[in-house]
Amino acid sequence: MMFDRRLLLNFDYVLFVVMLLLCGIGIINLYSIGASEGSASTEFYYRQLLWFCAGFIALAVFVYIPYARIIQYAYYIHGFFILLLFVVLFMGTTKLGSQRWISFAGFSLQPSELAKMSFIFALTKFFSENISQKPFGLRDLLFPLLLLIITFVPIFLQPDFGTAGIFCIIFFSFLLFIQLEKKTVLPFLGAVLCFLPCFWFFLKDYQKKRILIFFDPSIDPLKSGYQIIQSIIAVGSGGLLGKGFGKGTQSQLRFLPEQHSDFVFSVWAEEWGFLGCCVVLILFFILIYRGFRIAFSSKTFAGSFLALGISCLLFAQFFINICMTIGFFPVVGVPLPFMSYGGSALVSYMIGVGLLLNIGMRKFK
Repeated sequence: MMFDRRLLLNFDYVLFVVMLLLCGIGIINLYSIGASEGSASTEFYYRQLLWFCAGFIALAVFVYIPYARIIQYAYYIHGFFILLLFVVLFMGTTKLGSQRWISFAGFSLQPSELAKMSFIFALTKFFSENISQKPFGLRDLLFPLLLLIITFVPIFLQPDFGTAGIFCIIFFSFLLFIQLEKKTVLPFLGAVLCFLPCFWFFLKDYQKKRILIFFDPSIDPLKSGYQIIQSIIAVGSGGLLGKGFGKGTQSQLRFLPEQHSDFVFSVWAEEWGFLGCCVVLILFFILIYRGFRIAFSSKTFAGSFLALGISCLLFAQFFINICMTIGFFPVVGVPLPFMSYGGSALVSYMIGVGLLLNIGMRKFK
C-alpha cells in the first residue's frame, strides 16, 4: 500500500507544536517546583519526562491508525476501562484518601484518566451511527445515559468527584451538537436540575467543605480554605513579570499544597507573572481553537463528534483548573492538561491530540 502524501499536507503542525510547548512548560515548571528539595528535585520532573516519552509513542500510534477503525471498536475499548475502574475499587492503591490507582513496577496507572478518552470513543460511535434527520428523543438517549452512569459511579465512589463531573460535562457537550426533541429537552434538563441537589447527601465531609469554602475561604483558613488562599496569594504575588524561575516563595517555601498537580498554574503565575500566564492562556486558546476547527472541517460524523469530544474535554479541564486556582471554582482536583504532574492524564491528553491530528490529516477523505 502506497503512502498518501495528502496525509502530511494536512498535518496540523501548529496544533502539534503548541502541544509540545505546553508539555515543555509543564516539565520546566515541575523542575522549578522541586528546585529547593535537593536530590528529590528530579522526582516529579524525571517521571513526567518518562511519561511524556510514553505519551509521544501513544500519540504516534493514534495518528497512524485511521480513527474510523478505532471508533469501530469503541465499545470494547470503553468496556475494558470500565472493568479497570471496578478493579480499582477493590484492588486499587490509596493515596491522599482516594483509591484511584493501579500500581505496578514502581508506576501508578489511573484508569479514570484514560477512561475519559474511551468514553468519548463510545459516545462518538453511538451518535455517529444513530444520527439522522429525526431529532433524538429521551428513549434514544437511554444507551449513552447508561454508559455515563456505569462510568460515573465507580469514579464517584473512589471518591473522585472532580473527575466524575468531567464525564458529565463530556456527555452534555455531545448533546449540544445534536438535535433533540423539544418535548425531551425541558423534562430532561428539569430532571437533571432537580437531581443535582441530591448529590450533596452523597458527598464526603471534606467535599462538602470544599464547596462551602468556595463561597468564603475565610471559614476555615488554616485547613480547608488554606489551599485556595495560598493559591490566590501565589497568583497575585507574581505581578507583571514574576519572581523568576525557581524563586517563587509560595512554592519554594512549601506554602502552596498540591503544587505539582492541581495548582501548577499558581506556581507558573508566581514565577513568570502576568505575561507568563498570558503565554499559557494563548497556547491553550490556540490548541482548543484548532481542535474545534478540525471538528467542523471533518467530512464524517465520526470525525466531527470525536474532535468535538476531545476539544470540549480539553476546554473543560483547562477552564475548571484555571478558575479553581484563582478562587472562581471549588477545588475539585481537576488537573491542568499537559502541565500538571500525572502520567495517565498526560498520556490521555496526548492521545487526544494524536486523534485530532489523525482527523485533520484525513479530512480530504
